Amino acid sequence: MSLQFLLDGLISGAMIGLGAIGVTLTYSILRFSNFAHGDLMAWGAYAALVAVGALGAIAGGPMAIGALSFGLPLILSTLFAMVFTAGLALLLDWLLFARLRARGQAIIVVMASFGASMALRNLLEFLFSSSPAYYSRALQVAQPIGSGIRITPDQVALLVMTAALVTGMHLFLTRSQRGREMRAYSQNPALARVTGIDVARVVRATWVIGAALAAAAGVMVGTLVQIRPLMGLDLLLPMFAAAILGGIGSVPGAVLAGLIIGLSEAAAVMFVGAEWRAAVAFVILMSVLLVKPTGLFGVTER
Repeated sequence: MSLQFLLDGLISGAMIGLGAIGVTLTYSILRFSNFAHGDLMAWGAYAALVAVGALGAIAGGPMAIGALSFGLPLILSTLFAMVFTAGLALLLDWLLFARLRARGQAIIVVMASFGASMALRNLLEFLFSSSPAYYSRALQVAQPIGSGIRITPDQVALLVMTAALVTGMHLFLTRSQRGREMRAYSQNPALARVTGIDVARVVRATWVIGAALAAAAGVMVGTLVQIRPLMGLDLLLPMFAAAILGGIGSVPGAVLAGLIIGLSEAAAVMFVGAEWRAAVAFVILMSVLLVKPTGLFGVTER
């Protein structure tokens, strides 16, 4: 039996886990579920698409590196997309979420995120149409690595990118002063305020990190699959499921849970049928809420 589904699940799980980091940080620090997070992922993918087109026109070609389908233009465009999406998230917070958070009613902020999600998604569709787009149309030959598994150079590169981003995020939260402030505020907001932690700075850092990682995940999806206005919406439930399964506030938990969900979806496609794939994240989400609401690495809120 081919074990290709394991690789497919690993790659899908890496995308979900990377996006779930922003979901878990937003909920643990800002105390609301941001349903516009998936659309920030889509905006990041399209920002990179615009940038890679501009850079490709200047360079006169796609400038692919080795066997990869992309080159320096997409790498630079990904960095641009991360900065752009972080700025978009800060703007959205300044225009909408910060004003509503000040009223102290979390449910209003959640409902506002629904509205923001629809506005961002429809604006993307207006600007770029609903037709799928691609960073490159170069064909890649998957190389066999044993047990019936085949992998492309793009998949290897993007798995390495995901590992680097997750490692960097973990080091930031555990080794830097700003990261320690974010973790302290997440665990006990009242005590963090008393000890003099700058709450506004923590909020800004949360939006910047979450949106930047969402943009990177969007570029990853766009490179391996395709770019569509609905791409973020399709991954929203798996990302929320990963954030809850991993434990709210836990970055390693979100990534591990993303891999679990990705592998579960791939296994469902392999052994049950593709039509059941979308149900996997929902089943996992409901099971965690019923059995262990704090997730794998979560703690009870204070």
